[in-house]
Amino acid sequence: MKNNYIKNHKILVTGGAGFIGSNLCEALLALDNTVVCLDNFATGKSENIQHLLSNSNFKLVVGDIRNIDDCHKACNGVDFVLHEAALGSVPRSIEDPITTNDVNVSGFLNMLTAARDAKVKRFVYAASSSTYGDSKGLPKKEEIIGKPLSPYAITKYVNELYADIFHTTYGLDTIGLRYFNVFGRKQDPNGAYAAVIPKFVMQFMNHESPKINGDGEYSRDFTYIDNVVQMNLLAISTENSNALNQVYNVAFGERTTLNQLVLALQNELAKFDSKIADVAIEYGPNRVGDIPHSLASIEKAKSLLGYTPHYCIEKGLEEAVAWYWEHLRVIKANQ
Repeated sequence: MKNNYIKNHKILVTGGAGFIGSNLCEALLALDNTVVCLDNFATGKSENIQHLLSNSNFKLVVGDIRNIDDCHKACNGVDFVLHEAALGSVPRSIEDPITTNDVNVSGFLNMLTAARDAKVKRFVYAASSSTYGDSKGLPKKEEIIGKPLSPYAITKYVNELYADIFHTTYGLDTIGLRYFNVFGRKQDPNGAYAAVIPKFVMQFMNHESPKINGDGEYSRDFTYIDNVVQMNLLAISTENSNALNQVYNVAFGERTTLNQLVLALQNELAKFDSKIADVAIEYGPNRVGDIPHSLASIEKAKSLLGYTPHYCIEKGLEEAVAWYWEHLRVIKANQ
């Protein structure tokens, strides 16, 4: 499938200095594409793209998607857009719904408008599994969603509605990718809104007890970054017209409880430091806005895009933990 990916095109990655965006920039450059990275570094990290700055096919545009002029500048001459820029985190959206809406809805609308004006061929955007809200059915299928449970979830659903309108009204082809609990290299372990896997890794490495929200039996479809990269490449490369203007789940298609996750992380990290095996696990209250269980159907992505995820959670955790062990040791040594 790799040989069928798009090459020698100009592609904009918004949020390109972030966790997912920087991995996409690397993959696109490896396929001989020209990459424009738009980022305001609110959550993106300069170290994620530092090694790319010397590449003549890589261009950094420091700007904010809330500024329409920045969006137009970044879209100039671009063939495809991979829109990753957003303010993630359910708790952050509950604490500050206005900023979350400004970035995720107003910023998204700016990017759609700039992409339309620049006549880009396709606009692929990061949607979210949070859109399923209070729907009870498992596995989650794209056509059946529930009521959103957080401001963040509302913004990501509104993105899907706007993308659909821009196709029907302006003829802009779009594809939405509903990410399910993505993890892997370059995911930030620091800050109040750190994702659970890098946060737990950092705590274990410091011999601190990770705290699980609830009894640990909530479950998620954890998805390794390379599966996400594959889906983005398929989304901009597909020549199947039936695959366009759709929304897809991006996941592996297996469910893991938080208890299973933390034990798997502990076992992987104990290979590097045996003392980690003795670290106790703590439990706290459930988090507001969290859904109990999440499991994706990936049949639609397999059928229309040829998606074949290669990384189960065990394989993904093995790679991610090895990367974190080396990366976080360097950070700690420099502190």
